[in-house]
Amino acid sequence: MDTQFAWREEFNIGVDIIDKEHRKLFKIINKLFAFKGEEKGSQWACQESIKFFKGHALKHFADEEAYMESINYEGLERHRLIHNGFRDNTLPALEQELEQTQYSSEAVEHFLGVCAGWLIGHTLTEDLAITGKRVRKWEKLLPGEELNAMKKVIIQLVFDMFRLESHLISDAYGGEKFGQGVYCRLVYGTDQTEKRQEVFLVFEERLLINTVGKIMGIQTNKLDAMLTHATRYAARQFVKGVMEQFPSLEDYELKQENLLSFEQFQKVFDKKKLQASLLFDTGEGYFAYCMVAPHLLTESLGTPIGNENAISEIESYLLKRREKEADSGKPKVLVVDDSMTMRHAMKEMLSEDYEVLLVDSGVSAIREITLNRPDLILLDYEMPVCDGRQTLEMIRSEEAFADIPVIFLTGRNDPESVKKVMSLKPAGYLLKHLKPEEIKNNIDTFFKKRKA
Repeated sequence: MDTQFAWREEFNIGVDIIDKEHRKLFKIINKLFAFKGEEKGSQWACQESIKFFKGHALKHFADEEAYMESINYEGLERHRLIHNGFRDNTLPALEQELEQTQYSSEAVEHFLGVCAGWLIGHTLTEDLAITGKRVRKWEKLLPGEELNAMKKVIIQLVFDMFRLESHLISDAYGGEKFGQGVYCRLVYGTDQTEKRQEVFLVFEERLLINTVGKIMGIQTNKLDAMLTHATRYAARQFVKGVMEQFPSLEDYELKQENLLSFEQFQKVFDKKKLQASLLFDTGEGYFAYCMVAPHLLTESLGTPIGNENAISEIESYLLKRREKEADSGKPKVLVVDDSMTMRHAMKEMLSEDYEVLLVDSGVSAIREITLNRPDLILLDYEMPVCDGRQTLEMIRSEEAFADIPVIFLTGRNDPESVKKVMSLKPAGYLLKHLKPEEIKNNIDTFFKKRKA
């Protein structure tokens, strides 16, 4: 099993009926992680477990609201709205994705990640606020009518600008990280008053590549200077489009702009009471729209970007990102194998020294390479639909992927099979029946030679 969500003492809020239900929900999520990625026979069990989780979650919401009502908790109505948002928006969107993909392992993983993230975030913020251990985070959100109007404006703008049908995932986004992201901060105000509006747009990197990048004809699978500049101006247009729909904001002009790291964004997010914090799924990636008003941050978030320093600031921003990736990033190894047992065995063996990515088919491999380019691919030969040779042919046919080293890791050692792939120039050919330490030594040696 790849992931487990361990119950920690800090999750206890001190109310027995609520704490017990939280523990149950954690247990259900962990059972679902056990089903994730198993063979097709587990699909029914996975479906039933997801229904069980949903039923328990909705019962928990009702019990929690009843408790808040019994103690006359002043934040009951806002808390109920957050519960309703998860029940009416987040869960249906995730269930639709599960059905459309026939409960694929990726969709199940997505479901679990969102639900677990929501559960942890909500437990540590709004649920703790019930007992006074933490200030309510969402007490100053826009009134429901205005918030709904903003949601509709954003969904329409996403369609107008990118031709994407987006869906609201959460109207109480808690600042969680979703993939590699770009964090834009835009501050608006007027010369006549000191009032300010601060907007944070969070884009999943693959969304930018698949929208802004394609519109500009940029042939890249990672963020570069041109795409970053384009994103800045797209973000400005987007926020202006939202503000134009609200008469009180029509005269606001851009006063300051920053690109933030995730750590800076998180620091800001934890301090602020937001008037809107919306998370959307576009089908091509996630993005969040967060709004804070009226005051600016008291501490610096870096150099404001203007016409005179835009080039140097973008270069500096990208350099810092690359340096951080180089300092903290292990070499990425993509394991492509239709056997769940083999995938997990390889992850367990390699994860101490490498960042291990797992996919179960050649098609999934191409998608993973596009979004998260590996340093080495370990490729099985015998896979259904698209076998290892065909997968390698696809990799070599794409100019952007052609230089990625591929080592076959397979049970096939007949001369004919080996001969068929030699023209595609694999970096090696390893047999699965080798001892684990031999396979690991071969991979270590490959990277040592490459480094030298």
